[in-house]
Amino acid sequence: MDPKYKKLPIIDIQPFIEGSARLNVANQVIEACKEIGFLIIKGHQIDETVIKHAFNASKKFFDLPQNVKNKWHPKEPSLQRGYHAFATRGLSYTLGEETPPDLRETYFMGPIDDHSKHFQNVITARKAYAPNIIPDDEIDLGIPLAKLYRSFEDLSAILLKIFALGLDVHEDYFLNLIKRHFSILSSHNYPPITKVPKEGQLRTGAHTDFGAITILAIKGSESGLEVLMPNKRWLGVKPPDGCLVVNLGDMMNRWTNGLWKSTLHRVTNPRSLNSINSQRQTLGYFMHPDFDALIEVIPSCIARGTAAKFAPIKAGEHIAEKIRASHEGKNYP
Repeated sequence: MDPKYKKLPIIDIQPFIEGSARLNVANQVIEACKEIGFLIIKGHQIDETVIKHAFNASKKFFDLPQNVKNKWHPKEPSLQRGYHAFATRGLSYTLGEETPPDLRETYFMGPIDDHSKHFQNVITARKAYAPNIIPDDEIDLGIPLAKLYRSFEDLSAILLKIFALGLDVHEDYFLNLIKRHFSILSSHNYPPITKVPKEGQLRTGAHTDFGAITILAIKGSESGLEVLMPNKRWLGVKPPDGCLVVNLGDMMNRWTNGLWKSTLHRVTNPRSLNSINSQRQTLGYFMHPDFDALIEVIPSCIARGTAAKFAPIKAGEHIAEKIRASHEGKNYP
């Protein structure tokens, strides 16, 4: 096996943030984007207590009785807000795979800033800017997750500056497209599995992410995250303490005309299905640009004499297609 495919690169982005070695950091990140589409970052400047408090508050919420958690489910099943119960969604559906739903439960938080008025005449944007559903009478979940949302929001802007530098466009190229973003923060809980999974059923089925960037914090003795490497082998990923996983989504793949990878990944089932030690949590930030931002191939990514591989599409339309697909799988008993 090629040594470079045995692990994900760990890149310290602090020199970029401080301005001491911006190009060096950008070059490292760009190499990972071209080769794998996944990397691990350190030096991200997010206070560890912010991440810890978000994990702890989420755990308290997920430990509530099921009937209490169900009160915070959105009225529309496909709306990425509030609570979605165990095994009710499946990401492999987005690839057309008819697999059983994923073995996890989730709480979703959308944008903190209210941009609904700006898009009030765009009917298709209403879900993207829907109000958050905060279970504040059972547990203080909103404040810890909102703080983490803001931290990930700032970090994603830094990463987009790094990307712009590597793509030879103005540093604010992407920042001009995220002034009214509709990014999603997801808190996933993977409890011990009490029943034998159905054939092909995983904690999270193989998929690519929908948006531009994903930032992920992982908690648990078994990560379970696996990335399909360029050699077509699955690589297990468990980031060191204090580090975050970053991967590209389908939008960035479109922006770069396929030069950067939006890579398949999944979360496998634990070795000991019903062991209390198999519980896993993740906090993921899915960076989606403005609803009306046009995702079109960056000119510098089109080789001379060739055409763009992807037609332009608005960000909101792209995400809506993916979300619909994730709910169009078969209904499993």
